[in-house]
Amino acid sequence: MTVAERFLKYVSYPTMSDDTSSTTPSTEKQLRLASLLKDELTSLGLSDVRLDEYGYVYGTLAPNTEKPTNSIGLIAHIDTALEASDENIKARILKYGGGDILLNEEKSIYMRTKDYPYLEQYKGHELVVTDGTTLLGADDKAGVAEILTALERIIASGAKHGKI
Repeated sequence: MTVAERFLKYVSYPTMSDDTSSTTPSTEKQLRLASLLKDELTSLGLSDVRLDEYGYVYGTLAPNTEKPTNSIGLIAHIDTALEASDENIKARILKYGGGDILLNEEKSIYMRTKDYPYLEQYKGHELVVTDGTTLLGADDKAGVAEILTALERIIASGAKHGKI
């Protein structure tokens, strides 16, 4: 699975925070994605994979070298902001050709270069966008997708590594 495919899968899970909640995680729905991540880490062959009562997912990729190495931790979060809906995300990947991006024809929602002048530097790149009515959740489901994809690639490559 590519990092983009994995990211699109993760953003389909609603994980909006609730700033009035006194629990961790702040919403039950965050545990659905956490459970999926636990299953994915297990399927990759990590050890000590667990999901705790606070919604934290842990797993260990054991070192595959006798050489002394440092351990590293990879950390990201799955909760999303409250500013826009996290339900029915309509994400898509587009090849950016420059200029304004029409996100939603029906509601005439654009991502305009006058508002985002740095957009032009991504001409020729693939961008992930929503239809402009929902929150994409890239902060930080993109980080989660990168971590799982990196682990998958490290394992597949056979590269020597310390404890991750």
